[in-house]
Amino acid sequence: MKRISVELVPRDEDALRQELALLQQHQETIDIINIPDLLRFPMRSWQGAAVAKDFFPAAMPHIRAMDINLEEELSMKEYLRAHDIREVLVIEGDPPQDMMHEVYPTNSVDVIWKFRKEMPEVKVYAGIDQYRGSMAQELYRIKRKLQAGAAGFFTQPFFDMRYLSVYADMLQGLEVYWGVSPVMSARSQSYWERKNNVVFPHAFQPTLEWSVDFARQVMAYAEREQANVYLMPIKTNLAAYLAGVFA
Repeated sequence: MKRISVELVPRDEDALRQELALLQQHQETIDIINIPDLLRFPMRSWQGAAVAKDFFPAAMPHIRAMDINLEEELSMKEYLRAHDIREVLVIEGDPPQDMMHEVYPTNSVDVIWKFRKEMPEVKVYAGIDQYRGSMAQELYRIKRKLQAGAAGFFTQPFFDMRYLSVYADMLQGLEVYWGVSPVMSARSQSYWERKNNVVFPHAFQPTLEWSVDFARQVMAYAEREQANVYLMPIKTNLAAYLAGVFA
């Protein structure tokens, strides 16, 4: 396996530091911390990434494309350089709940290109959403992001090894972080089905045991194929989940 990334939500600095301290017991296994940019919390992703670098050598903030004004320089540029943050993940981003938050008609391809132009020292990753449309449509988006300068990709979480293998065949030769996320309640399962159009396999169960077992299957695949894994322990018992995955 190349690298394992774990996503942590930056609700506030104290909570983030507590979770990072918890993750340190797995510091021989975890290579990088991913920090999403969620507007409902006061801490921006690059600020969370700077905190994460107090605990781990590498951290990757998510950059929301719709927050970027193409007519101005990247607002977080100097902050990233000051904290030696050398990797970012560019995503489209969800529309803000607060209408006072200004957004722009900017897409991921635009922002990848802008990073390559203004911060060539930064490795820029892009997202793959295998549930938003057809594979042909997603492959087109992937090719456009590669043309703009994307160095690799992070997928949405998979819940079926058969579906993952189809995408693995399509993405041969690319650097991919295969997404995995625990789903441990019927409510959470319904969220993924309604919000993200996920079709769960027949054998799926919304339990910690199933989620841990599937994560270990993906990690075994990544070990065989020298690929990367992206763990997204959203709304779960972080300690129990990671203890099971890394057992």
